[in-house]
This record gives sequence, C-alpha cells and structure tokens, in this order.
Amino acid sequence: MNREQQSLWDFGGLPEQGNGRKVYDVAELNRKVKGLLENQLGAIWVMGEITGLRRQASGHIYFGIKDEKGQLSCALFQGTEAENRSLLEDGTQVLLQGDITLFEARGQYQLIVRKVELQGQGELQVKFEKLKLKLEAEGLFAPGRKRPLPRYPARIGLVTSPTGAAIRDVLHVVLRRNPSLQIVLETCRVQGKTAAGEMAKAVYRLNQWSAKQSEPLDLILLTRGGGSLEDLWAFNEEELARAVYQSALPVVSAVGHEVDVLITDFVADVRAATPSVAGELITEGVFASQASLVSSVAHLRRLIKRDVGSCKRELSSLSHRFDRVHPRRAIDNYFQHLDNQHDDLIRLARQGVVTRQERLRLTQQRLASLRPTALLARRREQLGWLQHSLAEVPRRALRECATSLEKAASRLNLLSPKSVLARGYSITRDAETGMVLKDAENAKIGQVLQTHLYTGEVSSTVKGRKSSD
Repeated sequence: MNREQQSLWDFGGLPEQGNGRKVYDVAELNRKVKGLLENQLGAIWVMGEITGLRRQASGHIYFGIKDEKGQLSCALFQGTEAENRSLLEDGTQVLLQGDITLFEARGQYQLIVRKVELQGQGELQVKFEKLKLKLEAEGLFAPGRKRPLPRYPARIGLVTSPTGAAIRDVLHVVLRRNPSLQIVLETCRVQGKTAAGEMAKAVYRLNQWSAKQSEPLDLILLTRGGGSLEDLWAFNEEELARAVYQSALPVVSAVGHEVDVLITDFVADVRAATPSVAGELITEGVFASQASLVSSVAHLRRLIKRDVGSCKRELSSLSHRFDRVHPRRAIDNYFQHLDNQHDDLIRLARQGVVTRQERLRLTQQRLASLRPTALLARRREQLGWLQHSLAEVPRRALRECATSLEKAASRLNLLSPKSVLARGYSITRDAETGMVLKDAENAKIGQVLQTHLYTGEVSSTVKGRKSSD
C-alpha cells in the first residue's frame, strides 16, 4: 500500500477487503442519519428567538431559532397551514411544533415547522388582532355610530388614575384654556389585571350619575399616560371596549402617545393622540370663541381709533382753511415779509464785512511770507535738516557693516574645526605625513597617530583595527 492509498484509507476513502469494516458514502450516511432522527424524535416542541428569516417567492419561509447556547435551522413550507405565519419576524420569541429531519443535500438537520405560537409581546399582538376583528365585525368601530363632541362643553367626566401624569396634563390644558369647565373625576386603576373592569365601572357610574342631574355631563374623557404594550393592555380588554360602546355620553379616548393605538381608540367617538391633545379638543370651541372675542374687541378699538383720527384730521383741515381766509393772516404775512427783508439787509451787510476781512487777512499772509527774515528762517531750517541727514549716513553705514561682520564671524566660527572639536569630535592624523585618517582600513599596525582634541593633542600607536562593517 503506497502513501496515497494509506491516506485515503485513513479518511474512509477506500475500503480494505476482508476486515469487515463498513464504509459509507456521504449520501448513504445522510440517509441513515435522517432515518434515525425521524424515527427516534418524531414530532417535538422547541422554543427560541427567530433569526435570519427569509421569505421566498415560492411562499416557503426559512429561518433559525436560537437561545443563549445554540441555534437550529427551521423551514415552514407554503402548504403548511400554520397560524401566525404572517407575524414571524427576526427577534420574535416563538414556540414551534414540528418534525426533526435532515436536509440531505447539505447534511444539515432542521425542523420542519407544523405549528407556530408567539410568545411574550407577540402573543399580546395576536390577542389584539383577534379582538379587533371580532369587535369590528360586530360594528363597534362603525364610523356612522360615532358622535361629534359638543362645541361648548360645560361639564365633563374624567376617568383616570389620580396619581398619573395624564390627569396633570389634562387639568393644565383645560384650566388654561377654559377655567369655567367643570370636571367630575372618577378615579380608578389604569394598569393591571383589574384595571379594565374598574374603568368600565367608572364609565357606567358616570353615565348613571349624569342621567340624574339637571345639568348632565357633556362627554367622558378616558385617559392615561404612555407605557409599554403590557402597561396599556387594560385598554385592549373587551369589557372596557363594550362599556365605551354602550355609553350614552360621547367618549374621548386619549391613551399613551401618538404611536399607541388601542381597542378603546377604535370604539371611542373621538381619539386624541395624547392627554394634552384631548384637553385641547375638548376646549377648542370656547378657546376659539375667546380668541374671536379678543380679536373683535381689538378690531373695534382699531375702528374707533381710525374714526377719531379722521375727525381730528378733518377738524384740523377746517381750522387751517379758516386761518387762511382770516384778515389777520394777511397782516401777519406783510409783517413777515418786512422781517425777512430786514434780515436780508443785515445778512448782506455782515457778509460784506466778513469778505473784506478775509481779503485783508490773505494779503497780510502774502506780505509776511515775502519778508527776508521769514525766507532766511526757512532756508536755515532746510540747512539744519540736510546737515543732520549727512551726518547720519556714515553712522548708519557703519552699523550695517558691523552687523554684517558679526554675522560672517558667527558663520565662520560655526564652520571652523575648532568649533567641531568643541562639540566632542577629534581629528586623527598620521604623525609623519600629517594626512587625516578617515578609514580604519587605512591604519597600519605600529603606525604612530596624532589625535587633535579641543584642548591639546594625544599620540597613539596602532595595535589593532576594526572596520565598521
């Protein structure tokens, strides 16, 4: 047996005759394993988180489920009537029932899914969709049964928790926009197992109380702040939905944030995105009327101001016209004309005096400039300046030469061998020839060398040499 045959035998590639060893090819082994898996395990239940979900054009769905320690491949085929298959997505926690088998083409074992049950929030979403379809079929969401809100409500019922943020938001908006609005508060739990029943009873009690009053309630506001789907689940309960549907009073649902859509939102006559928005909707009529009244008062003030201003302008115009035709106006004009002529005469006389004074001043300046003493003084001043400039030229030239000489000396000093030696370097020469030694290879055994230092010289004899290589 050669090395190639030995290698193949080690990896099961070639059977050896007569030893009784059973050797499988890949396909045969996969069929064997597939049979063992299907016969031994059969139908099983397994729970995990969906990952890598792929929806094929054929309708088949391929995905994996995982937990903290492992992962399992799954296949849900088109012909399988598995409930909730449309709700499958990555990250969903599921409980699957199916058959363990082996995909022979890849040698990969997998679960052929027959049944899907969502866990956690996915389960709640399924309950939500079922109840929504049921109530919608019964007509609880019909647009035709929804009632408009009164434009000017005077008294409302409020169903909420006494300690939540919703009641603070509603009261803040309502009291700011319509302080006269009366609120009848019916407190209850808005979260937990008993919350839906308590809220339903609160809606019934407000309806019964309102029916007995001479001034009944105009509407009911059902509200709470935001939270998770589990926190808001009481508003998805059938008991509360039917209480809202049966209410004789219009109901406003304002639960959570704008993205939260619950069963009560569909049943209520009006849905508000948030508790604050609900407060604005309820007070919209009064608030708009107040704004309109304020605008009307401002408009009346502007009209009155405009009319009074117009009357003032007309009165002033009449007064000016009367003044123009009054005899006193002609006399005043005559005196004003005389005053203007008098002022003109004085101005011309003064202007003539000023002109003659300016001419005299200019003449005196020209005469002064032509005097010999003034001309001599200017020439002396020019001479002094020239003497000073002439004396400054050689001094400036000397300073420039001195500066240049210092720079040249500094450069010469930097380039001198003495400066190099001062930095710790040395120059080695042959003692006989005076030739500078640059390479250790040129040194000869027994050669006398003279080494020049910054201070002094050293003589030495070559006993050995070592190349830098």
